[in-house]
Amino acid sequence: MFIKQKEMIDLDLYRKYRLKNVINASGKMTILGVSKVPTDVVSQQKFGDENFFEMSDLVIKTGKYLANLLNAEDAVIVNSASAGIALAVAAVIGKGQLYHVYHPYDNRYIQREVIMPKGQNVDYGAPEELMISLGGGKLVEAGYANMCKSDHLEMQITDQTSAILYVKSHHAVQKSMLSISEAVKIAHEHNLPLILDAAAEEDLNKYLKLDVDIIIFSGAKALEGPASGLVYGKKKYINWIRMQSHGIGRAMKIGKENILGLAAAIERYLKVGPESGKSMQKRLSPFLKNLNQIPYINAREVQDAAGREIYRAAVTVSNDSPNSAIKIVEELKNGDPAIYTREYRVNEGIIEFDIRAVQQNEMEKIINALIKIQRREN
Repeated sequence: MFIKQKEMIDLDLYRKYRLKNVINASGKMTILGVSKVPTDVVSQQKFGDENFFEMSDLVIKTGKYLANLLNAEDAVIVNSASAGIALAVAAVIGKGQLYHVYHPYDNRYIQREVIMPKGQNVDYGAPEELMISLGGGKLVEAGYANMCKSDHLEMQITDQTSAILYVKSHHAVQKSMLSISEAVKIAHEHNLPLILDAAAEEDLNKYLKLDVDIIIFSGAKALEGPASGLVYGKKKYINWIRMQSHGIGRAMKIGKENILGLAAAIERYLKVGPESGKSMQKRLSPFLKNLNQIPYINAREVQDAAGREIYRAAVTVSNDSPNSAIKIVEELKNGDPAIYTREYRVNEGIIEFDIRAVQQNEMEKIINALIKIQRREN
């Protein structure tokens, strides 16, 4: 009875706001609300909603608690990974000076350059360089679109450099790119912090072991928390970041409910972890078999381009198909339910399906929608 009532409420909300019902075969994408938040995490968000706290105390103590879980020096929960980038940049420019917090763009602060490999200056929904600018930084690109070595990074360092930023993401260029450990080595040799944008990564401990100074995770992606971000690493830098709540951070503040929600999500994640690669491959197998029964389609398993243990279905649409890959993607999005896929290679005739948030009945709906599209001559 309870399940039926919940389903009715769900349907009523879609109808109330005239919203599309969506099958998310795209991945942990901001445009679709990122992740489904587990019930036990939602319960702690609810506690936050229904109670009051000294907010500065809540921010500090949840951060200390998470830092202890992660064996980090310190941590702070912010409202998004994007905010984490801007706040980290502001922090390394101001270096803990209260005057800077109130005047982040004052000309007296000249050490504003943030060096980043050119192939990592990506648009993940907003440009990396925009978040750097928001924090008061000036982007300096190192290397080339297809290559960045240690020497390329080092030759850009000047007396106006405040930090090195490294982006660990499938969006970024993967080939001929210096490693995180190589970037850390260069940063530390020049007494600079390494800021790591690891928004969609899965291993919370890996980068601490590489001695990264400031690590930024999205709370809503792999961690399956509410809209939020986690910044952790060296105590000095985290303290400087917390100071920004009296400056630009005020425009990026996070609510009490989401602070408690993310803390609960991280606890849960450390115990349960993400879906394993083997589990994904097992669920993919029958889906791939059914995809390959559809005319003009060839489907195969592919691993995430950035090396994560994420496996997806890559569908190649043949040249003699009545519908191009671009057309199929649009038809899927315009259907009921709307089906969102990964479109990064659609110009090559390849559509990827990320099944992490896709249930068996939704896979069947995807198959049926594709059959319907492919049988319709244009």
